Amino acid sequence: MQENNFKVNPRSLKTAVSRVEKDKIVTRGYNQRDLIEKIRYSDMVFLLLKGRLPTVKQARIFNHVLVSFCDHGVTPPSTQTARLIASSGSPMNSAVAGALLSFGHKHAGAIEKAMELYQSKINSAHLIDDPDIDNKQIASLAIEIYKEYVLKGKKIPGFGHRYHKVDPRADKLIEVAINEGFIGPHLKLALAVQDLLAEKKNIRLNVDGANAAILSDLGFDPELGLGVFIIGRVPGIIAHIREERMDEEEFRRFCDLDDIEYVGGR
Repeated sequence: MQENNFKVNPRSLKTAVSRVEKDKIVTRGYNQRDLIEKIRYSDMVFLLLKGRLPTVKQARIFNHVLVSFCDHGVTPPSTQTARLIASSGSPMNSAVAGALLSFGHKHAGAIEKAMELYQSKINSAHLIDDPDIDNKQIASLAIEIYKEYVLKGKKIPGFGHRYHKVDPRADKLIEVAINEGFIGPHLKLALAVQDLLAEKKNIRLNVDGANAAILSDLGFDPELGLGVFIIGRVPGIIAHIREERMDEEEFRRFCDLDDIEYVGGR
């Protein structure tokens, strides 16, 4: 009789996120009963993603970031996609999924790219753990970025907005970061680049660029940038889906037959 050497590892999945026991749930080492009572939702998000609770200052600034992501109006593709799907009678989860699937290179993609840019420059100059950041070094890095992008006809991710000359969300995020005393090397770099662009091109940071710098100073890697954006954005998406169902006619159409010009063959 041939011996069966196939063995199943009873513990094939390892996780440091949570542990479930009889009558007990532990998240990142904390009993969820305690977390429910003692921390805010934004603190829980930070704990899940970073593996530790934020400091008081980090908690406040991270909450500001999530609030700034919540809703960006009806014009973005994600919002329009969600409302269009909702108008067809699809369930909430389908409409939310459609919104998330619309995020891509041209929509929400600037956050990760800006984080990669800031972090690569700061890391290359070994400024990440420098308690006394040399502003001359920051200025030099900003000039490097300007030459690498603007002088070569490329757009710096996280700068400029199709509606706002000064993005009110970015402006406020910078203000609260200053008031909180939370100006790390990445935000310093973003502000130095903004000084150059504002002077030469009248272009300023948008909400993605400001948050990319703040999230980098909070220690998030670029891959998590879009994830944090999604966490912040879903409440706004749900609000638009609900409004579409309650206030608009079913089966929304963005064009009628008369609006379509056929340019194919006979």
